[in-house]
Amino acid sequence: MKLTVWTYEGPPHVGAMRIATAMDGLHYVLHAPQGDTYADLLFTMIERRDKRPPVTYTTFQARDLGGDTAELFKTAARDAYERFQPQALLVGASCTAELIQDDPGGLAQGLGLPVPVVPIDLPSYQRKENWGASETFYHLVRGLCAGSAEAVMAAKQAGPREGRPSCNLLGPTALGFRHRDDVREVLSLLDGIGVDVHIVAPMGVTPSDLTRLGEADFNIVLYPEIAEIAARWLERTFKQPYVRTVPIGVNATREFIDEVARVAGIDPVPDVENEVVRLPWYSRSIDSTYLTGKRVFIFGDATHACAAARVAREEFGFEVAGLGTYSREFARDVRALASDYGIEALITDDYLEVERHISDLQPELILGTQMERHIAKRFGIPCAMISAPAHVHDYPARYSPQMGFEGANVIWDTWVHPLMMGLEEHLLGMFREDFEFHDGAAPSHLGKSAEAKEEQASEEVADPPSGPILVWNTEAEKELKKVPFFVRGKARRNTERFAAERGEQTITVETLYDAKAHYSR
Repeated sequence: MKLTVWTYEGPPHVGAMRIATAMDGLHYVLHAPQGDTYADLLFTMIERRDKRPPVTYTTFQARDLGGDTAELFKTAARDAYERFQPQALLVGASCTAELIQDDPGGLAQGLGLPVPVVPIDLPSYQRKENWGASETFYHLVRGLCAGSAEAVMAAKQAGPREGRPSCNLLGPTALGFRHRDDVREVLSLLDGIGVDVHIVAPMGVTPSDLTRLGEADFNIVLYPEIAEIAARWLERTFKQPYVRTVPIGVNATREFIDEVARVAGIDPVPDVENEVVRLPWYSRSIDSTYLTGKRVFIFGDATHACAAARVAREEFGFEVAGLGTYSREFARDVRALASDYGIEALITDDYLEVERHISDLQPELILGTQMERHIAKRFGIPCAMISAPAHVHDYPARYSPQMGFEGANVIWDTWVHPLMMGLEEHLLGMFREDFEFHDGAAPSHLGKSAEAKEEQASEEVADPPSGPILVWNTEAEKELKKVPFFVRGKARRNTERFAAERGEQTITVETLYDAKAHYSR
């Protein structure tokens, strides 16, 4: 363990919070000191949720360490049950409280509460957030489904049920990257091919819903980092196969449909795309030829990084110059894919190592997390978001999935936009001194007379101030050239008016910015 300014993942109890916050009727009692109580900040400010997360803290202080912190936990657990009346109680300790070894699970089970108590033991100093979410979801599924296994299997053996095949969607959580919109897109996709969704979990379900997971015919794992372990247990216990293909990108979505149809025992619908996917045509259009061969560096959680690498290479025509992940549990998968692309995968949770790797590669586009966006700004490289951790504006109000055919359209817009902006800046720089396209040139369709009039107008000052002639020093002229050319004339006139009104004869950089501040009030 080491100190760091940024981190790709929080401690594992944050992963447990993500599961609890995603569900209804579940409450999480967290043994934690003051300072570990930041769930509200994570979910209400970053994800902009409209309600507080269902987490109760013991919030012990330094002076409490000399007393009975175990009693503090039991009081908090009793109070949480009486106040919130949850269907089940999740209990655990934060990384700091783990050191005092109070055994929250044993303490809560000894209270005799009339609801299931699911203890989770999360080794905070060896594991991180996604692992904590995966472990929490697995223990909830196992703890709540085990009692129904015998009855569910007996019903299945009695004969197949009538109607369309059904599945569970596993993995979407609170604070997940576009999870809400991905679920909506996949629900629509499955309905179009004739598959019903029995339960989506953990997002939006109750503990009582989880007891019915075994009734579905099969499972779909949308986010392996969260749900693969639970899906394996369901496969062993209820004989439910699970779909492994993650439908990010056009090709992967088509393969996802084929795999779902095979597992469900149905024929896939041939026209399921229904002309809604535009990425393939856009990526083949003449306007996109300059994208071909762009060198791209990709980093994020394993699911999104691998999916992005495939989309970049197969559907955009990019060259994958670098590929990496902070998801060490899935390092083997990322290394295998990187090997297929003839590169070595970067497996690290140190953003400084990622920065060094980017500096060495000098890619033309970065696809990454919030950390890579900061790095890209430093290096002046275009960047698009593909994975958590993310900032508040990566949880948009609009519909913006990553999965399915509409997700492919969103990916196209998201990835191409920063490259287009880079191209625009490049062209502005290229033609800045051109005789026809320079900053002071009038629109070409208006002819030379318009250019002469515009040049004359640019030299005129509205309401010219009386007094001595104003002089711009060299530094101020250089700073003025940084202003976009289409508002530069107005900036010059405002600055000169500001200086004249104050009796200044020489315009400096300070004068320019004082004028800007004055007229922006």
